[in-house]
Amino acid sequence: MAAIFLRSLVYNLLFYLLLMCWILVAIPTFLMPGRAVLIIGKYWARSSIWLMRVVCNTRVEYRGLEKIPSGPLIVASKHQSMWETFALLQFFEQPLFIVKRELMWIPFFGWYLKKLNMIGIDRTAGGRALLAMTRQAGEAVRRGRQLVIFPEGTRRPVDAPPDYKSGIAQIYVDCGVPCLPVALNSGLFWPRRTFMRYPGTLVVEFLDPLPAGLGRREFIGRVSAVIEDATKRLVETARQEQARLFGRVPNSASEKEKA
Repeated sequence: MAAIFLRSLVYNLLFYLLLMCWILVAIPTFLMPGRAVLIIGKYWARSSIWLMRVVCNTRVEYRGLEKIPSGPLIVASKHQSMWETFALLQFFEQPLFIVKRELMWIPFFGWYLKKLNMIGIDRTAGGRALLAMTRQAGEAVRRGRQLVIFPEGTRRPVDAPPDYKSGIAQIYVDCGVPCLPVALNSGLFWPRRTFMRYPGTLVVEFLDPLPAGLGRREFIGRVSAVIEDATKRLVETARQEQARLFGRVPNSASEKEKA
C-alpha cells in the first residue's frame, strides 16, 4: 500500500498543476465564444483521466456510448466521487452542470463556469431559491442543452443507501425530454474525503434512456432502480478485481484513508 500512497500523492500534485496549466491556456477564450472554453474543459478532463491511468494505474472503461441521444437531455448520474464532475463533461455538446455557488467565486475557474452559463446554487437557500434554480435549469434544457445532474444531490459513499431527491423529477416533468441514467463505480478508485487513488478498472455505464412523459413517481422509481442495480453490479465486479490486486479490499472509506 506504500506504493499506492506515493502514487496518489504524486497524482494529486500533478492533477492540480495540470488544472492550473489548462486555466492559463484557456485565458484567451474569454474573447471567444463559450464553445472555446468547453473545448479546453474537455481537454482538461481527458488529460486528467490519462494522468490517472499513467500514475495510479487506474484504467477507465466507458460502456453504452451508443445510447447517448443527441439534442436536449437530462443526464442522471450516480455520484460517488469528484471524478465524474469533470469526466462526464467530454460526452456532451452543450453540457450544463449545477454547481456550488462558491465555485463561481474562484478567480478564472469560476469565471469559466460563468462563461459556460453553469448554474450556481446556494445549498443553504430556501425553497424559493431552489425553485428558481429548477426553472433556470429547465429553460436551459429546453433550449437544447444537456443537464448533467446528480439526483442524490451530493457525493455518496459506495455502500450508502440511495437518497434520490425530488428536484430531478420536477426538472424532468417540466422539460419534457428523455433522461439518460448513468451508473459508475468511481468511489472505489477516487474515494471522497481522501487523496488516495486506487488502481483497477473504473467503469462508467450509460444505460437505456428513459422516455419523456413519465409521471414524477414513476420516473423517480425507474431512474433510481436502474442506476442502483447497475451500480451495484459495477461495484461488485470492481471489488473482485481489487481483491485480486490487493489480496483483500479496503471495505470502507476510513480504512482506505489508513491504507
